Amino acid sequence: MERYLRNHDALSEAEQATLAIDRVLVVGCGGLGGMVIECLARIGVGHLRVVDGDLFEATNLNRQILCSTMNLNRPKTLAAKQRVMAVNPLVEVDAVQANLTVENATSLLADCDVAVDCLDNIPARLVLQEAAKNAGLPLVHGAVAGWCGQVCIVQPGEDLLSILYGDAREDQGEEVGAGTLSFTAAAVGALQAAEVVKLLLGKQGLSGELLLLDLLNATSNRIHLT
Repeated sequence: MERYLRNHDALSEAEQATLAIDRVLVVGCGGLGGMVIECLARIGVGHLRVVDGDLFEATNLNRQILCSTMNLNRPKTLAAKQRVMAVNPLVEVDAVQANLTVENATSLLADCDVAVDCLDNIPARLVLQEAAKNAGLPLVHGAVAGWCGQVCIVQPGEDLLSILYGDAREDQGEEVGAGTLSFTAAAVGALQAAEVVKLLLGKQGLSGELLLLDLLNATSNRIHLT
């Protein structure tokens, strides 16, 4: 298919066909989630379930690829679905306008092959980790703060986010740090998408390691967590 022609030097036809039947859950459609959705749709992952309860606001314009002045005050999941339809109508999108909770996490993960953490608060990340663990699914985590970001894969049975964040179970609102810059969100989201594709295709990824990016100093480090 001409749409995927430029994938073929890096992906075999069999791998492309595999992606077309895979299902990925993306929780959070903001700075990270928007880039993850964009990349996965373009590469040809066939089924995306996108989850977010928020509406776009003006403060999202600096970094969230799905946000524009024309869709302010509209649901982020609607923008995600419309974007995928415009970019690759071969991709099926299940848009869920809701926040992740303990009550709905299991149903959101149903029938998926990989989950992606594009959330903005620690308690919700831990809920997703626990649900993915119970479902036996790998979880691709990403987070950003200012010029810096991080990515890791949480395999079933692991609790790597608990190592990173402790046991912050109470809702403390959005993570705070050094702000969020457009290129940091784009870089970390793209790395998350790459790790998702590697998981789907059985390629070696970041399992057991945390990748740390510092875009200000143009450095990266890998830290063993297990």
